[in-house]
Amino acid sequence: MNPAYTQSLNVLIDEFGKLPGIGPKSAERLAFHILKSSPDQALALARAIADLKQKIRQCKVCFNLSEQELCPICGDPRRDTSILCIVEQPKDIVMLEKTGLCKWIYHVLNGHIAPLEGIEPSDLTIDALVGRIRAGKISEVVMATNPNVDGDGTALYIASLLRGQPVKVTRLARGLPTGSTLEYAGGNILADAILGRSPL
Repeated sequence: MNPAYTQSLNVLIDEFGKLPGIGPKSAERLAFHILKSSPDQALALARAIADLKQKIRQCKVCFNLSEQELCPICGDPRRDTSILCIVEQPKDIVMLEKTGLCKWIYHVLNGHIAPLEGIEPSDLTIDALVGRIRAGKISEVVMATNPNVDGDGTALYIASLLRGQPVKVTRLARGLPTGSTLEYAGGNILADAILGRSPL
């Protein structure tokens, strides 16, 4: 707390400082930006944050972010529902969709298996995933978990659960740098990975 600032300003600086990638100086700049902005601008930001927390939920089918029971992708009748792409986080869907090549549907795991961090398969949406596949409408499962140790381990675990199911299990091609995440992959790299997916 800076004694030169009012309590409410110190509180706002402290809250901004809790955001990822925001250091003390950036938090201070953001707080002063809000202070200098018009009441309408500041309240619009506050409303947007409140709406985000109050309206956004998980899609009841794929666990993507949504403001309705179904996300826009699950509710799109033009999607190829025979191909199911598995990702770790909703932001991975955004990156894949930007390529313009993905006409399939998705399943969000909400993380990856990491026993050392206390994250077990039961902490993810794997049971719901297996249930979707056993429903029998899916012919290909595309593993788009991150190309690192945890992502690969999660993909292999899921693939082992699907043995005996009448589905082809593929993974994005290894144009993706090992040890990276989909979030930081370029569009061309992702496009090549999608088109060159191979059996897992």
